[in-house]
This record gives sequence, C-alpha cells and structure tokens, in this order.
Amino acid sequence: MKRLTKAEEEIMQIIWRLGRCTVREIREDIGGDPLPPHSSISTIVRLLESKGFLSYKAYGRTHEYFPIVEQAAYSKQSLQKLVGDYFGGSMNRLVSFLVEENDLSVKELSALLDKLEEE
Repeated sequence: MKRLTKAEEEIMQIIWRLGRCTVREIREDIGGDPLPPHSSISTIVRLLESKGFLSYKAYGRTHEYFPIVEQAAYSKQSLQKLVGDYFGGSMNRLVSFLVEENDLSVKELSALLDKLEEE
C-alpha cells in the first residue's frame, strides 16, 4: 500500500468518515471561507484513485467516490512504519516512550493490558 501525503491523508479521512461522497461534499466538509478550490480537491481525489485508495461511480458528469482501502488497514500500516522508523520496530519501546512522555497514563496502560488479556 502506498503512502499518502498530508493533504491526501486529510482528504482520505473525510472520505472514510463520509463514505460515498462527491468533490462538492468534500469541499463543504472542509469548510472555510472561501471553500478550497474545486480543482484542488478534485486533483487530490484523482491522485487517491490512482494510488488505489478510491474508486467511483459516474452519474453523468458527477462522480461519487468511495474508499476501497479500509481506514484500519491504512492505520495499521502507518503505525508499523512509525514504530519501524522511530522505535526500531519495537512496540515495547513505543509504549515506554508514551508512558515516559505522559501521553499514556498508568490507568490507560492498565486498560490496554486488560484488553490484551481478554483477547
């Protein structure tokens, strides 16, 4: 699975949340005044399609896009890359880092351990 740029990932997050959607709906979801240009969002959506993340159904000149890569699959790949690049492939080192930086409390760590034991 290919990596996404920050802009591509932001658009993909919207599409995962909305499900089937048009470029217009993506623009409206992003919001802002003014809305981002239709052509800019359309270009990113076409890149996502070429990378194999999206497909579409055409209704005349309108295209309805939908994800063909699940968010969980992309999240798993991204986490594995992060752990590989920054923690030597060790989830242990990642968790230790989060605890040391106070990004993961003892209570949260305990809840994670309980969940692991259940599985």
